[in-house]
Amino acid sequence: MTESFRRSGDYDNPYQGAQQHASSPVNPEWPPPPAHEPTVQPGGAAGAPTALLTEPVARPPKSRRRNRGPVALLAAVAIVAAAIGGGTAYGIQELTGNDTVAAAGSTSTNVVPSSQKGTVSGVAKAVSPSIVEINAQSNAGSSTGSGVIITSDGEIITNNHVVSGASQVKVTTSDGKEYTAEVVGTDSSKDLALIKLRNASGLTAATLGDSDGVQVGDEVVAIGSPEGLTGTVTSGIVSALDRDVTVSTDESQGQQQQQGGGGGWPFEFGGQQFNGDTGSSTTTYKAIQTDASLNPGNSGGALIDMNGNIIGINSAMYSASGSSSSDAGSVGLGFAIPINTVKSDLAKLRSGSQN
Repeated sequence: MTESFRRSGDYDNPYQGAQQHASSPVNPEWPPPPAHEPTVQPGGAAGAPTALLTEPVARPPKSRRRNRGPVALLAAVAIVAAAIGGGTAYGIQELTGNDTVAAAGSTSTNVVPSSQKGTVSGVAKAVSPSIVEINAQSNAGSSTGSGVIITSDGEIITNNHVVSGASQVKVTTSDGKEYTAEVVGTDSSKDLALIKLRNASGLTAATLGDSDGVQVGDEVVAIGSPEGLTGTVTSGIVSALDRDVTVSTDESQGQQQQQGGGGGWPFEFGGQQFNGDTGSSTTTYKAIQTDASLNPGNSGGALIDMNGNIIGINSAMYSASGSSSSDAGSVGLGFAIPINTVKSDLAKLRSGSQN
């Protein structure tokens, strides 16, 4: 273990000095040089040095210094990041240029290109191909809403109240293509519905995030078709979590919304009714509150984090008490169904449940 305390340049090699300067005085603390030529090791070449002359005492510890350079430091940080996860992994992504990050409270995939990371335009460009406009027809009239593509063959999540009572559903994708859709399953207790496009393939599916990791103050983007304006993008923050929002479960109520033509959504909050009467049959769910602008037609669209992951399905908005759907407009109080609620309900919706 003594070699760990010796460094190149700490002292001169005594044997080398003795050979080059035979007349020079010898330090009495040094051991005397060998009295005869070292013997040749078995199998070795004549004049080959012995282990004494090749001892790694004077070897410069360059390799050790090199291991403490940037590569080793990055590896060490990566190990720490893997241990604690979350936001630290974001720092590793910055160092390595890797577009895949373990963002806190989200999925491990960053769908926004690194050059546009954290920008509304980057999120809009990456996610807009996964958002559709939905037109539902019934005997009472028609309504416009939005939806989120979740499979490449055309499964789409939207609100139950968007397609409630509809006899025909038409869907327009971001590239202008129009499809006929059928309602696969509905869950009025959570205001969710699953529809499926006919003869669709190669669509861009959205990345579903983790709404349990969402925090108040997080930046978000909303994409939908308010008032039939396809692909409208707004932005804001998460204003609050776990808001109790009560919506109608009556099919007739959905038909009344359609008749109004505004695609609005009656709901209750804080003991008051907004955007019309919710009727006698209602359901309550925990919602994400956002100040991103939502208007009639945004229902069923996406609330998105800045990595491009869907964290909620927009479902309700505040408007003056007693306002009709056509009068409703955004005042910075919108609500979205958490995406984890959607994910937990998917199997039920795919089974064809209609309630």
